[in-house]
Amino acid sequence: MTTPIAQLLADHRIHEVECIIPDITGIARGKIMPKDLFLSAGEMRLPKSVLLNTVNGQQPDNTPYVGDTDPDMVCKPDINTFRVVPWAKENVAVVIHDCHEWDGRAVSLSPRAVLRKVLELYAQKGWNPVVAPEMEFFLVARQQNPHEPLQPPIGRSGKPEAGRQSYSVDAVNDFDPFFMELSQFCEVHNLGVETLIHEAGAGQMEINFNHGEPLELADRVFLFKRAVRETALRHGIFATFMAKPMEMEPGSAMHIHQSILDKDGNNVFSQADGTASPAFFHYIAGLQKYVPQVTALFAPYVNSYRRLTPDMSAPTNVQWGYDNRTCGIRIPNSSPAARRVENRVPGVDVNPYLAIATTLACGYLGMLEQEQPSAPLTASAWQMEAALPRHLEDAIRLLRECGPMRGVLGELFIDAFCAVKELEFRTYNRVISSWEREHLLLLV
Repeated sequence: MTTPIAQLLADHRIHEVECIIPDITGIARGKIMPKDLFLSAGEMRLPKSVLLNTVNGQQPDNTPYVGDTDPDMVCKPDINTFRVVPWAKENVAVVIHDCHEWDGRAVSLSPRAVLRKVLELYAQKGWNPVVAPEMEFFLVARQQNPHEPLQPPIGRSGKPEAGRQSYSVDAVNDFDPFFMELSQFCEVHNLGVETLIHEAGAGQMEINFNHGEPLELADRVFLFKRAVRETALRHGIFATFMAKPMEMEPGSAMHIHQSILDKDGNNVFSQADGTASPAFFHYIAGLQKYVPQVTALFAPYVNSYRRLTPDMSAPTNVQWGYDNRTCGIRIPNSSPAARRVENRVPGVDVNPYLAIATTLACGYLGMLEQEQPSAPLTASAWQMEAALPRHLEDAIRLLRECGPMRGVLGELFIDAFCAVKELEFRTYNRVISSWEREHLLLLV
């Protein structure tokens, strides 16, 4: 009897399968298997420590998190994530896997397992969260010297962008071949991309996803980043999801729109008469209370905090307001059925599974604790006192100390995430920057 996964492979004439998992940083790890081996094995085995790689490939002391022997975990394919890889020269598929212990339990360090855990808490309350991410990223010219500043790419006009081209259709059209192929890849990859705009920065773009179930959206964002990078390489340019890749340009965010449906499909944030429900305000209050404490999951790198500055169109606080883009928490104008909350704090450099899990966890705790938010802000929040940590070291400390979030996301996961980030921070701290050489070398 042909299994569903075998039928998919046969229908698409697949020769090889990319078997992948997202690690803590959001990088795809795994193996490429011939079709027959993929089907006969039925699973993939990887060391549990693979989940704990830093972005530069180091690992902290793994013993507290995986034990002395660094055992394998059993990675099982999620057939719902099956997709054809559109840029491959042969017929190749990609399948995201779930990580399991040998006794069948989910590996608590797995980002997909962390998100599933939060969704289960919602399910126990009869709630179904809905999210819609907005992804900003930069197209930049290829360069091989990491010590040189990035530059905007050259489009069909033969000139790099000069100045900012927010919402310019012509600026997008300058890279028509890239976007036409990306659009085709996204369609084949079944990513559900909705709209494309040119953002404020030179070569900065934004793509929005239609709303949907959080785990499925996290999968799509995870795969989308790979698709954008692959497409850019095919067109002789780079695509970067750094939060702040260029000194004088704004940073890139992953704004997350979120709402909650009850078992009958009604928006929990709205009452029968169309007014906002108590749950709506509790949810906002949860974000206000917990986002500063969990910023490390929304801004996971030293570079992330270069974006979170008052002069770069990014939030530095957790004020909230109706259609107020200066706030960290924005409430878009909408009908009662579409009432939602937009978290504007996460950078696009996040692990999408962890960012979505964390923002939902903040709102969940707010509703559980029945917190009350501040008054909505009707003025600009740009010049208000910052409420978010200013650098990664402080953010890690706050996350470690956040007891309620440790209870929701998992003690072991929080400790492992912080260990990975602490190692990255120590590695970064050893680097002597060009600024130091320029201003200190001969003057102090």
